[in-house]
Amino acid sequence: MSAIAKIQHKGQVTIPTRVRKQAGLAEGDLVEFSVKQGTIVITPKAIVDRSGFPNADDQYTPEQRRDIDSQLDEAAKGPFHGPFGTADEMIAYMKSELKKRADPNKPKRA
Repeated sequence: MSAIAKIQHKGQVTIPTRVRKQAGLAEGDLVEFSVKQGTIVITPKAIVDRSGFPNADDQYTPEQRRDIDSQLDEAAKGPFHGPFGTADEMIAYMKSELKKRADPNKPKRA
């Protein structure tokens, strides 16, 4: 469907009623303007209200939330390792940590 409208002062254009109805546009709706190959394209845009979406606070009891927060606080304290100057330094550190954790009763691989 096409329709003709006049450009008013400050570039304002009234979208003809039958075009608005066919596109499902209503007062207050947002539209995006773009130019493609010399043609002006008007695309309806929907705003998503994220306030109604569930978040982590809705999924846990206050006690569970306190538990999670305390564990996150502990994790933030560390231990942290590095930064390492080279990849070789990091690999050496990882190997030393693995040796510390190794079971002394476990036979070595050949």
